[in-house]
Amino acid sequence: MKLIQKYSYSLGVLILACVIGFMALAALIPKAQPMFGEQTAEKSQEKQLLNFAAIGDSLTEGVGDTTKSGGYVPLLKQAISEETGIDAIHSDNFGKAGDRSDQILKRIKKNEEIQTGLKEADFITLTVGGNDLMKVVKSEFMNDISYETFDKPLEEFKKQLGLLIAEIRSYNSEAPIYLMGIYNPFYLSFQEVSEMQDIVTLWNDGAKEAIKDEQKVYFIPINDSLYKGLNGQIGIGSDTTETSTSSSGGSLNNLISEVDNFHPNNLGYQIMANAFKEKMFETKKDWLEK
Repeated sequence: MKLIQKYSYSLGVLILACVIGFMALAALIPKAQPMFGEQTAEKSQEKQLLNFAAIGDSLTEGVGDTTKSGGYVPLLKQAISEETGIDAIHSDNFGKAGDRSDQILKRIKKNEEIQTGLKEADFITLTVGGNDLMKVVKSEFMNDISYETFDKPLEEFKKQLGLLIAEIRSYNSEAPIYLMGIYNPFYLSFQEVSEMQDIVTLWNDGAKEAIKDEQKVYFIPINDSLYKGLNGQIGIGSDTTETSTSSSGGSLNNLISEVDNFHPNNLGYQIMANAFKEKMFETKKDWLEK
């Protein structure tokens, strides 16, 4: 009997030691993460419905887009849907050809539909500045234009841009605003007018200066992507040739509409949409996360 008790005691001690050892080993082994749990949790933190308000001038309206569907706006909408998997994206296009910064501001103040679109937007795109600059160029065309010619008009543009951003913010204080810079459509047709490139740079620098202290307002440069055409090429009818340093003699930038030689064509708008998308996904926490 004593022998049985002795062996029972030893067996109990052995079992207890095994249990303690197993528990200690289990504590040291990290738990396996569920294959899809983390991804599902991340997805749940993203919005499944997006509202997109585009406001501005002819570049937002889509002048030059032969599909007549709204220029970069539907292209950007599609790109966001493909990238995020979100099918429910509502877009409002409040672009109007010819509008300067002050005219866009007036439209917002008077138009309740625009005000509602801005209020509901998760993100806002803005194209402005080209018509402000062209007003100066046209008014001074017969005079000797110098850089000083643009000093006062640039300061006025910066003031108006600040007022425009403030008006948008009065309806929506949270949605990020993506401001597209302007570009030089004349570079290939009038390469001898080298000052125009510098003036466009000056105008873009002024826009960046005007928004530098604004929260969630992002400037998107576009001139370098458009002014020389695709891959530094120019189109002559349906053909393309490499650019040269001489005047293009009527050649067309293959990213600019052949109808007016000013607005982007379909491919030009695709490049604009890509530029918007790149900046937006750098800052997606501002508009995609709940």
